[in-house]
Amino acid sequence: MPFQSGSTRQYARVETRTDRLSLRRWDPDDDSDVRIAFDIYRRTAVVEWLSRPPQPLEAEGEARARMRRWAGIAVDRLGLGMWAVVPDAVGVPVGTVLLLPLPVAGVLTDDVEIGWHFHPDHWGHGYATEAARAVLGHAFNDLGLPVVNAIAYAGNKASFAVMRRLGMTYRGTSDRWYGKSFEWWTAERLSPALHP
Repeated sequence: MPFQSGSTRQYARVETRTDRLSLRRWDPDDDSDVRIAFDIYRRTAVVEWLSRPPQPLEAEGEARARMRRWAGIAVDRLGLGMWAVVPDAVGVPVGTVLLLPLPVAGVLTDDVEIGWHFHPDHWGHGYATEAARAVLGHAFNDLGLPVVNAIAYAGNKASFAVMRRLGMTYRGTSDRWYGKSFEWWTAERLSPALHP
């Protein structure tokens, strides 16, 4: 199912489905979404891979503000953003999949990153790979992007495993974005792993 666009309710719509998942925008006006996002991003096990030093959220208000920023990205750069990943078996979001512009010296570039962040209780179910594959399809088929990047701190074996399952190519270590050193991977539009 291709990503949908247009709705009277900006955040709550299902934008796409996979075999087991619905992907939709996080809704900063929905208290349940805010509580769930806070629970994910307050956990050191999640945020230790997002920033150095790790910066876990300390209050639900921080989660709501972050979700409003995510919504702004989707408005500024149509087709990009952050989606709540909702497994059919669970019925509520268990994580995030993102497609965002990468910054250089604080300025957003045309380089686009894919990423995923999941609640530790839902690791190991293949949700990250399934959601990321859908978002890569959106990036290539709907947005026409030729390349999508993924970056992760050294040692993030779980993310590297997802990148391999997606058929991404390891490019080495790079400090091109965020002013920090990351392991850099790419997916290209014509990658056979993305078009079974």
